[in-house]
Amino acid sequence: MLRTLLTIGLVALLGLFALKVVFGLLGPLVALLLTLMVFGFKIALVCLVLYVLLRIFSPSTASKVDARFRN
Repeated sequence: MLRTLLTIGLVALLGLFALKVVFGLLGPLVALLLTLMVFGFKIALVCLVLYVLLRIFSPSTASKVDARFRN
């Protein structure tokens, strides 16, 4: 039982150390990754709005766009 408790404590300490390394030393890289993810999400949202507007106002052109990206 003592061995199990020590093992759990060791794993918890290793996890805390890993979090400190990831967010401490690699913090700028994590921030850059999150920034790029947000930027990509914004681009995808704008493309979705444009596609919906295209689908509403010109269904034939939207079908051509569908065919272009599906093949």
